[in-house]
Amino acid sequence: MKKITIAVLLVLSMSIPAMAATELALPPTFGQEQFKSLSRDLGLAISYVPLAPAEPLGGVLPHVDAGVEVTMVQLDTKQTYWKDIETYIGKDIPDSLPFPKFHIQVGLPVIPIDLGYVYASVPGTNIKYMGGEVKWAILSGSVATPAVAIRGAYTKLSGVTDLDINTKSLDLSISKGFLMFTPYAGYGMVWIESKEKSTNPLINLKDESLTEGKGFVGAKITFFPLLNLVVEADFAKVNSYSARLNLHF
Repeated sequence: MKKITIAVLLVLSMSIPAMAATELALPPTFGQEQFKSLSRDLGLAISYVPLAPAEPLGGVLPHVDAGVEVTMVQLDTKQTYWKDIETYIGKDIPDSLPFPKFHIQVGLPVIPIDLGYVYASVPGTNIKYMGGEVKWAILSGSVATPAVAIRGAYTKLSGVTDLDINTKSLDLSISKGFLMFTPYAGYGMVWIESKEKSTNPLINLKDESLTEGKGFVGAKITFFPLLNLVVEADFAKVNSYSARLNLHF
């Protein structure tokens, strides 16, 4: 198990590619449709990734999962709006954009409600975001029955001078534990609010409000009482793949 833990940490660290300093900005030639497509991509990229089964963390006493994670967001940078941005900033944007994160979830005592917080910063860029969640386990699950939960979450982009983007999401998930292995799956909606706030007088774009669906599947693997690994794949118009190593206490 110790070797597995070390291997996971190495994979998480190696999955973050070296990137030249890149400041994301809007080109003066950007049109409304390009801005809408960019808002969708970035909104889904920063939308909340659960990385947790439906079952509640808490019990008679509160419990915490706190750890580090990496989400690799798959962007189609061959699209003209990404090419225009690359030309304007003079840098290539990778198809797989890494989001290293700190993530903590707290299971409240007695009631089946978890609270979560996440902070992410893309290395070598001005892209950062933070977010939070409230998850209510409608069914807590048992040896014979699955857990079912509903989650509300919020995220907000920061660091990018030209953009103000936030997301709200609501999802339903189900999970069932088998010894040390707990697979889960879910589906939800993401509401994206995007505003252009460039100081360039040549850029004058209207606000965008978008609604996107997103499904996800994942699994939590408990190595020791104090250590677990969670992996997840999220599927939408922008896909992402995540891994998270937690201390549990």
